[in-house]
Amino acid sequence: MLFNSMVFIAGFLPVVLLGFILLAGSGRQRYAAIWLTLASLVFYGWWNPAYVPLLVGSMVVNYLIGGYLMRRPSRSLLVLGVAANVALLGYYKYTGFLFGTLDSAFDLGWSVGDIILPLAISFFTFQQIAYLVDAHDGEVAEHDFVNYCLFISFFPQLIAGPITHHGEMLKQFNDSSTFRPRLDNISLGLTVFVLGLFKKVILADPLGENASPIFAIAADGTVPSLYDAWYGALSYTLQIYFDFSGYSDMAIGLGLMFGLRLPVNFNSPFKAHNVIDYWSRWHMTLTRFLTAYIYNPIVMRIIRARMAAGQPLPRRGKMSLGTFVVLIAYPTVLTMFISGAWHGAGWQFVVFGLLHGFYLVVVHGFRAYKARRGLPLDSDKLWHHTGAVLLTFLCVVVAMVFFRANSVTAAMAMLSGMAGLSELSTDFDKSDYLTVAVLLAFVWFMPNVQQWMAGFRIALDAQPRENWLLRWFPIAVWSPTPVIGLAVGVLGFFALAVAFSVAPTEFLYFQF
Repeated sequence: MLFNSMVFIAGFLPVVLLGFILLAGSGRQRYAAIWLTLASLVFYGWWNPAYVPLLVGSMVVNYLIGGYLMRRPSRSLLVLGVAANVALLGYYKYTGFLFGTLDSAFDLGWSVGDIILPLAISFFTFQQIAYLVDAHDGEVAEHDFVNYCLFISFFPQLIAGPITHHGEMLKQFNDSSTFRPRLDNISLGLTVFVLGLFKKVILADPLGENASPIFAIAADGTVPSLYDAWYGALSYTLQIYFDFSGYSDMAIGLGLMFGLRLPVNFNSPFKAHNVIDYWSRWHMTLTRFLTAYIYNPIVMRIIRARMAAGQPLPRRGKMSLGTFVVLIAYPTVLTMFISGAWHGAGWQFVVFGLLHGFYLVVVHGFRAYKARRGLPLDSDKLWHHTGAVLLTFLCVVVAMVFFRANSVTAAMAMLSGMAGLSELSTDFDKSDYLTVAVLLAFVWFMPNVQQWMAGFRIALDAQPRENWLLRWFPIAVWSPTPVIGLAVGVLGFFALAVAFSVAPTEFLYFQF
């Protein structure tokens, strides 16, 4: 069930919201939580009811393992629980890819039937792994079955994130003020939801229609022309930006309607001045998970091994090349390899992850070099910052080509076209690039939703960075006024008109 579909907007959401208001408004908060859990299972099963038992079974097993780990921490049981989650994800997501790769390499004649990837399995698997690890480490303070099931299955974040953490969600479930219908929360939630819907159906979907034919040419082995290749790459980069940003806004808005605040997952990533900054803005909850549960444990294991061997830790700015490789480069590349593989079963996703790993190593190395020389890590000069943003964006676009292409070969065909190595020629249409230029100006200079609505707490830990436009024109900041209400209403009218008049398209992150 898609957020941008009529059945969701005009059917599912009003019914669920009304039921929530009736139950929570009468003081039956426990029943309101059960209602939302059951509604979330209906939401999940709308696509294919056969996978509901998979989700429910996964929740039950992880809940029981987590409860045991809270009472009697066991390293063996933790490893078994994490391995079971990874095996479930691996079977559905990578079995076909693995058998296909082996058959292509060794001509073994192996094949498997079509294994359909269950929706959201990548997301709820990571959430439950984090729960098990923290239960083992004594960091889980609450263990209630209904709350746990709602934490995993809550429909606004179930399919494509954010990857919520038990500490931030279970705390809200236990707060008596959470499950209380409030007109201000519903109003704010609707506003954020409408803005996300506008991004999806008005901006992202048309961009996807422009990019798809060009990537299809590359998939056939043809190198697109210089203009077509760049137009396709930029269109897709902007498409996934507005698609993922739109979903993140809609998820936050939906959660707010039910009195729950979700973490920010998207914070103007194309304004990043290096790739480290980029990953602190793009899919922020995935970065948080990878850092806390993969990168940090790898680094700590290396540090403990060095200390056991009597090797001193390097001082700031005094790190040798060998130490940099062991402590920074190796954990970074491995973490980003896992990130790439998590996004999809294909060598193009592996290249995407490794490419970003390379980017991060270069940035860390450059910052280590500047620290060694006593230079400031970040320049406050406008032209330095502008150049850094543009270079970061170029690196992101190149990596996005692998993210979108259906194979490494197709991605290389696109990049060859972008490098001007195509024999094809295309008449230059200025109107195409005008749209791209306008949208790039929008994402680089305009405030995001968190900045625009900074006067209201619409998400968890939202600390929006100051926006120059709002600093110069504070009257433009969101407030519950008739003028702004009318403006949002107009955007919502056009978004709903388009959403209800065409077949809804999936959000890009649904495939992961």
